[in-house]
Amino acid sequence: MKLNYALMDPTGNMTVLVESPVEIEDQPRCAAALLASEPAAEQVGFISPGVGGADTALRMAGGEFCGNAAMSAAALHCLRRGIRGPATLRLRVSGAPECVTVAVAPGAQGGFACTADMPRCAAPEEVSLALDGRTYRLPLLRFDGIAHLMLPGDFDRAAAEAAAPQWCALLGVEALGLMLLDAPAGRMTPLVYVRGGDTLYWERSCASGSAAAGAYLAWRSGEKTEVNLAQPGGILRVSALPEGEITLRGNVRLHHVGELCLE
Repeated sequence: MKLNYALMDPTGNMTVLVESPVEIEDQPRCAAALLASEPAAEQVGFISPGVGGADTALRMAGGEFCGNAAMSAAALHCLRRGIRGPATLRLRVSGAPECVTVAVAPGAQGGFACTADMPRCAAPEEVSLALDGRTYRLPLLRFDGIAHLMLPGDFDRAAAEAAAPQWCALLGVEALGLMLLDAPAGRMTPLVYVRGGDTLYWERSCASGSAAAGAYLAWRSGEKTEVNLAQPGGILRVSALPEGEITLRGNVRLHHVGELCLE
């Protein structure tokens, strides 16, 4: 099996997008091989033709939702078709109940500036979760394909790594993000665990986690919130309403293309 792929850079959250057709049951094995061959990559998605009015379709290796990968898929679609001017695309994305709309425009360094209308998340709920004999009461925000917990920015990283798989199982979600959020400073460090692929990464940026943080801050303030969240890979810009509508802005560029042959 030969896999043709593009390594995309959406605000540092390096994402492999496979353009070769791959059956769903083969995707976890292919994703593991690609992550091993591309050490900078943090996640893998699989591109397929759009149906039902969508321009293209994206399925993440673990079946989760990923906003950065969705913006990357929109940028790659434009690159493959020679579209440099502004365009608005509709994408079928795993974990999203409806098409995700992404507006794409020329960006810096030959890349693209992307604006995504993110799926709505449910109103924040407070959950109690235990780790090493201690109980934490934390805000939880659920999307259909992933859930995110808001943790203090100074939360211990080793404890977060131990907690993520346990809490993901306890909450019964496909994927769980632990967002170490310092709201006054506008900084966030994302840790994401995906149960389907058993992967745990300190991501350089997390789009759905940023959307969840924006939604949480809007809900807490009771008014529209606009925030620039500085993450290890750069800044993601979020606009959120207390009712759950979220818009995300970020930059995407093509890092390189490659191919991998598997037995």
